[in-house]
Amino acid sequence: MDHPHFLQTRQDVVAIVTFNRPELRNAFNLGMWAGLKEIMDTLSADDTLRCVVLRGAGGHFCAGADISSFAEERASRAAEDRYADMLHESMQSIRLCRHPVVALIEGACVGGGAGIATMCDFRVGAEGLKFGITARNLGIWYPYAEIDPIIQMVGTGVAAEILIEGRIFNGREAYEKGLLSRLAPDAAVEQEALGLARRISAGSPLSARFHKAALRKLRGPLPLTALEEREANGFVETEDFHNATRAFLAKQQPRFAGR
Repeated sequence: MDHPHFLQTRQDVVAIVTFNRPELRNAFNLGMWAGLKEIMDTLSADDTLRCVVLRGAGGHFCAGADISSFAEERASRAAEDRYADMLHESMQSIRLCRHPVVALIEGACVGGGAGIATMCDFRVGAEGLKFGITARNLGIWYPYAEIDPIIQMVGTGVAAEILIEGRIFNGREAYEKGLLSRLAPDAAVEQEALGLARRISAGSPLSARFHKAALRKLRGPLPLTALEEREANGFVETEDFHNATRAFLAKQQPRFAGR
């Protein structure tokens, strides 16, 4: 199936998936989350592949979720439950992909874009990138399963900087915090990321698949009930979320009342 906002190419045993919505810095709507899951599931089942590279068109990785679509896609608790389920499945399709996944990051890598990157096995970033999760600016509660890989990578201290303080890191800061596997000059980031994908592909694919699965299995399941996971969707019932969304679209500063 063709997906209008994704481009798929191959370089021998490496699949390259490009988010292709450059007019919105590759911001994702619900259809794109569904499309990414379908693509990743299909690539995961392809035994001829040895590595997947994710990148964005137009000089940006991904600016996160498309806020202009929230009024339609995230307007009620029932709608948010559906949205959150698809977001979760899409994110996890990267983590569960049998092949190693490399994020080639330049420009904006924020919100859901940073979420996509942290689901990858490797993150190669440009010095000029902007990396952060801006959930707090919209009164959104970032879900448990997507917080987990951040804690696994950088610990709760840096996770607090990202989620509570709302820090936006440049490439050097992101690398020093442990959020990037490699740091490269802006002009060299593509070469570095594709070189990494080729080095991965030169090894045993069965070994790579085993080790990727082993790292996930050793983490074990999250100690959460289904009800606890659903609690993360409760922000959609707050005044703060809806007021902040309207403020963002009006290019105004949100004011949070805590309700």
